[in-house]
Amino acid sequence: MGKLTGFMEYKRELPAKRPVQERKKDYKEFVKPYEPAQLNHQAARCMNCGIPFCSHGCPLGNVIPEFNDAVYRNSWQEAYEILSSTNNFPEFTGRICPAPCESSCVLGINQPAITIEEIEKHIIEIAFEKGFVKAKQPNVRTGRRIAVVGSGPAGMAAATQLNSAGHSVTVFERDDAPGGLLRYGSPDFKLEKWVIDRRIALMEQEGVVFRCNAHVGVDVHVNDLLRDYHAIVLAGGSTIPRDLPIPGRDLKGVHFAMDFLKQQNKRVSATENKEEDILASKKNVIVIGGGDTGSDCVGTSNRQGAKSITQFELLPQPPKERTAYMPWPTYPMTLKTSSSHEEGCERHWAMATTEFVGDGKGKLAALKIVTLKWKLAEDGKPARFTEVPGSEKLMPCELALLAMGFLHPEHEGLLQDLGVELEERGNVKATDKSYQTNIAKIFSAGDMRRGQSLVVWAISEGRECARKVDEYLMGSSMLETKDHSLSGVAY
Repeated sequence: MGKLTGFMEYKRELPAKRPVQERKKDYKEFVKPYEPAQLNHQAARCMNCGIPFCSHGCPLGNVIPEFNDAVYRNSWQEAYEILSSTNNFPEFTGRICPAPCESSCVLGINQPAITIEEIEKHIIEIAFEKGFVKAKQPNVRTGRRIAVVGSGPAGMAAATQLNSAGHSVTVFERDDAPGGLLRYGSPDFKLEKWVIDRRIALMEQEGVVFRCNAHVGVDVHVNDLLRDYHAIVLAGGSTIPRDLPIPGRDLKGVHFAMDFLKQQNKRVSATENKEEDILASKKNVIVIGGGDTGSDCVGTSNRQGAKSITQFELLPQPPKERTAYMPWPTYPMTLKTSSSHEEGCERHWAMATTEFVGDGKGKLAALKIVTLKWKLAEDGKPARFTEVPGSEKLMPCELALLAMGFLHPEHEGLLQDLGVELEERGNVKATDKSYQTNIAKIFSAGDMRRGQSLVVWAISEGRECARKVDEYLMGSSMLETKDHSLSGVAY
């Protein structure tokens, strides 16, 4: 433990941000780094609890009290080695993870939690700056060849781990560059793409091969993979968005959120976009869906110069603090105001869209909406709703963005051709004990297996899946697991 009284002396303090009006003019990250004294004080707040609930709250099992102590002592290489022992990509989680670890922080019982996510980001960026992050090629190659389909965080994590075990790994990506939703889903103002490129370059130096513009099941035949590789990891993500099939859905101006976000990310990277432009400029924009993707649409619309931005959520407004139904250390479903909301957005809860209204020329002109009244279940969660009589009205809207989550991975092509079994939700059927499908040499990890989830879960899934693949190929594995990393390993 760094400072015995640190949690009493220092308050939670987040880094400064660039002013709203300034940052809305570009797509660069706007969170400034801590000053050295600030970083030291935030690490000093960690109490090194007897039971580190923060580590248990993290899907990766990050050894958080130990790296906080190393940061407090300015022992940067030690902090990096502890962090990287459980997390392959702290530069990603330190930027876009919702930090379930902080919800489990013991100090969070009666004080604001430790700024774990920011400390994590500072550790990895300082490690890169000081030259601690270096390519590590395996000493011996096993002769086993593995294909990883999908280069998002799950695929990248699986590839990194399997390569470190000595296997030869090729990652297949249908887009023109690796990264999956990290590259084309997360806006640059949250995650600049040089961060991804830096990590990809490191992986290539370590021996991982990336094949882009390689859509398995379309222009790469699955039989080639089955013939040429000893194992296959399916990590293609959950890519089929939830639709809103109401009258007027076919009007010009109604789009899925990910199509909108991907286009803008391509503009920022000066990558050719072959689809018709989706732009918020000078339009009344309504984002349907209150999650992180919806928030990203708000921030992007602000930067494109939207006339107005409104965000709808079907559920009622969540409480600002934990309730009796959200006891510590569970992840609380409380009201969250993102940096994009701070930049300008009108938010409505318990609101349903019943019709997309056109202008008579095939273009979207308004949304017909209705207010909902929710009845809560015994556990305090919304159970069912009724429409409030007389609450129906029209709202001007020329661009509606559907950000209501994702259903399951694409079935046509890859999954159908392979013949892997699907579970009741439409995801690839592979248990979290083996990550193995009904076909022995085929494994699955990430959103494609567990459904839409967090970046930190994707990395965890990739790591755990890699260990199971290694065991399948070699009979045993030395790859680290989450449970092992929590068992008192000395660093």
